[in-house]
Amino acid sequence: MRFDTRLLHDGLPTDTATGGVNPPIVLSSTFAQSAPNKNRGYVYSRSANPTRTQLETLLARLEGGATGLAFSSGLGALATLLEHFPSGSRIVAGQDLYGGTWRLLEHHRRQFGIEPVYVDTRDAEGVGRELARARTAMLYLETPSNPLLQLADIAALTRLAHRRRALVVVDNTFATPALQRPIEYGADIVLHSTTKYLGGHSDIIGGALVARTPQIGERLTWLQNAVGAVPSPVDCFLVIRGIRTLGVRMRAHQQGARAVAEVLSGSRKVRAVHYPGLAEFPQRALARRQMSGAGGIVSSELAGGRRAALRFLKGLSLFTLAESLGGVESLVDHPASMTHASVPRREREAHGITDGLLRFSCGIEDPADLAEEVRAALRRV
Repeated sequence: MRFDTRLLHDGLPTDTATGGVNPPIVLSSTFAQSAPNKNRGYVYSRSANPTRTQLETLLARLEGGATGLAFSSGLGALATLLEHFPSGSRIVAGQDLYGGTWRLLEHHRRQFGIEPVYVDTRDAEGVGRELARARTAMLYLETPSNPLLQLADIAALTRLAHRRRALVVVDNTFATPALQRPIEYGADIVLHSTTKYLGGHSDIIGGALVARTPQIGERLTWLQNAVGAVPSPVDCFLVIRGIRTLGVRMRAHQQGARAVAEVLSGSRKVRAVHYPGLAEFPQRALARRQMSGAGGIVSSELAGGRRAALRFLKGLSLFTLAESLGGVESLVDHPASMTHASVPRREREAHGITDGLLRFSCGIEDPADLAEEVRAALRRV
């Protein structure tokens, strides 16, 4: 089956008890046992729940992995993953990261002796030098990255990491399995904030990990149960619902993003536009090789800095100023004061997150309306 068909039919059978075309939501926190430790596969919903099992099975199939695991948030998934690494481990991560990820890695540095090292993951030689140092246990990639949409060559960097026996983890939130499947390029674990495109409607908080092998999946399953950062059955059901329309939504998101990116790139009031779908995007060749589409996120730096950004934001109505992304409605974010405020100013600016930078999550509105609104907002700057 092709991808869009799989979203509807792969791993989501009709309910055998009632014939319902939607899977039932099993709200029970505990399950009856015929005798001590004699059960039907479910004991306590922190450990496993039938609705969560359906979501986790679907996630694994879509990403091409052996084991899917659902969590209460994307950071809950990452926090659980970090429990796998002993004190003193080095983690090589991209320097352009979601602010919450950076904050959590720095917390583990202070509290547990984990050593995160931040590198430009566009530079394979630089990544290789860091991987070669002792105690490197993980390479953590965002591709496209948040918020500058930098790409990492998953296959090339995975080969470097595996030579050093380091696990490769790829945050695939921006691309989704509709556009990119990191396990096909050798990644060991895929991470998602299911709050974003997989849920798709700005009505749940969730996260996920997908493990390439059963062995990695077994370890992560143990940690998932031990840490307990799991989602409710209702949230699992809502992510399943969102996944069913992922293919058509991603096509609509991309149409809007391209329209917005083209308006921004044609304006003299804009210093830079970051979008893999533009011909002038520096990593265009890698985007075409690694992804089947450019995604729905555009980031742009206005030439007038913070003042210009604030004036621009006042001219928007279809784009709601809010954190998060990936919903059916268009959102805009000012990373320096919102999603990346926890990153020190000097470090933010050194990596390109300036006060004039805006991140657009283009929804499924008519692309012409989004383009007209951005064009009008630029006239205010």
